[in-house]
Amino acid sequence: MSRAGRSATALLAAAAIFLGSVATPVQAQRGNLPLVRDAETEALLRDYAQPIYKAAGIPSSQVEIILVNNKGFNAFVPDARRMFINIGVILDAETPGEVIGVIAHETGHIAGNHLARLRQAASNAQIIGVIGALLGAGALAVGASAGSADIAGGGAGLATAGAGFAKRSLLSYQRGEEATADRAALTYLERTGQSAKGMLTTFSRFADQNLFSSKYADPYAVSHPLPRERLNALEELAKKSPYYDKPAPASLQARHDLVRAKLLAFTSHPRTVERAYPRSDKSMAAQYARAVVATQNRDGKAAAKIIDSLIRQQPNNPYFYELKGQALLESGNPRAAIEPFRKAASLNPREGQFLIWLGFAMVASDNPALLPEAERILKAGLQMDGNSPVGYQQLAIAHSRQGENAEANLATAQGLMSRGDLAGAKQYASRAQKNLKRGSREWLQADDILSYKPPKLRR
Repeated sequence: MSRAGRSATALLAAAAIFLGSVATPVQAQRGNLPLVRDAETEALLRDYAQPIYKAAGIPSSQVEIILVNNKGFNAFVPDARRMFINIGVILDAETPGEVIGVIAHETGHIAGNHLARLRQAASNAQIIGVIGALLGAGALAVGASAGSADIAGGGAGLATAGAGFAKRSLLSYQRGEEATADRAALTYLERTGQSAKGMLTTFSRFADQNLFSSKYADPYAVSHPLPRERLNALEELAKKSPYYDKPAPASLQARHDLVRAKLLAFTSHPRTVERAYPRSDKSMAAQYARAVVATQNRDGKAAAKIIDSLIRQQPNNPYFYELKGQALLESGNPRAAIEPFRKAASLNPREGQFLIWLGFAMVASDNPALLPEAERILKAGLQMDGNSPVGYQQLAIAHSRQGENAEANLATAQGLMSRGDLAGAKQYASRAQKNLKRGSREWLQADDILSYKPPKLRR
C-alpha cells in the first residue's frame, strides 16, 4: 500500500452522506486529502460498484473510486466522475452490503445529477439572500432618514430573515436530494438482486449515535434527514424486497474480511491490530493482519513466513505475492522482492500497481543489467495507472542511471504533476523539453505540462 497525492482540482461539495450540515463548494486539490492507494482494496470496491453502476445506467469506466486515509465513516461525490470513500467505511462495515449500500447511495447522487442541480439551488438561495439583504438595507436607509430606530432595526431583521430563509431553502432542497438518493439506492440493490440489509445497518448505526442530539435538533436546519427518520423511511421499503435476507456470497465476504484486516493493520498501532486479531484468532484475515504488521516493522523474514502460509492456502491470490514483495523490498532485500512482484503481475497482468512495484524492486536492486527492463515495466505500469508518484520517481531514477537526463527530468515533472505540484512540474518539464527532440512524443508530453492551466472553479 502506498499513499499518493493527485493533481486534479475538485469541488468537494454537498452530496456527502452522514454530514450534519451543508458542505459548501470549496477549492481543493486531491493532494490536500490524505489518499491511499491499494490495488486489492480498489479492486474490491470496483467489484462492489460495477453492478450498481450498470443498474443506474452509468458506464462502468465513468466513476473512479478514490480511497481517503480517514477512519471516519464518510463518502462523497464532488462530480460525476469521482467517488471518495474513507477507509473508515470499510473498517466499520462488517459485511460487503454495508459498503455496497454507501456506494449505491452515492451513485444515486451521480445518476440523479444532484451536484449540478445543487449548484443551481445554491445559486438560487444566494439570490434569495441578496434580495433579503437589499430589502433590509433599503428599510434601514428609510428608517435612518426618518429618524426611526425601530424601522431601522426592522430592516436589519428583514435582512437576517432573508439570509435565514435562503439557507433553509437550500438545506430543504438538499434533504430532498438525500432522500431521493436513498430511494435510488434501494432500486439499484433490487435490480442487482442484493439485500438492502447492510444499508439499513449503516443507517441504524448512525441513528443510534445521534439519538440524543437528534431529539433537540431542528430537522429543517440540517442538510440531511435525521438518521432515524431516514431509517424508518427506508426500512419499510427494503423489507419488501425478495432479496432482503439474501447474504453476500461467501467468497465476497472473505475478500471483504481480508481487506478490512489489511487496512486496519496498515493504518493502526500494532497493539490495536493485536486486540482486533488476537493470537488465538487463526483466521486468514488475522494472519493477513499479522503479516502486514511484520511488514510495517521491516521484519521481512517474519512477514514472508506468514505470507508463505497464506500463499499455500490461496496460491493464486496476487495480493499475497504483492505483500511478500513489499515486505522484502522494505526490509532491504529488493532482489528477493522481484520474484514475488513478478508472480503477482503474472496473476493479474492488468494491474498497473503490480508492475510499478516490480519496476521499483528492479531499480532498487542496483543491477544495471535490469534497468532497461525496469524502464519498460514502469512505463507499462504507468500507462495503466498514471497516478503513481512512486512510479514516476523510479522511472526517473532508471532513466538517470542510463544517462537519459532529459527523460529523467520529464518523468520527474510527471511525478510532480501527479502530486499536485504544478510549479515544480513546469520547472522540470522546461528542463526536459530543452533537450528533447522537438515534436517527439516526450517533447509533447513536456509541452502538455508547460501549457497546463488549472481549471477555474464554478461558483
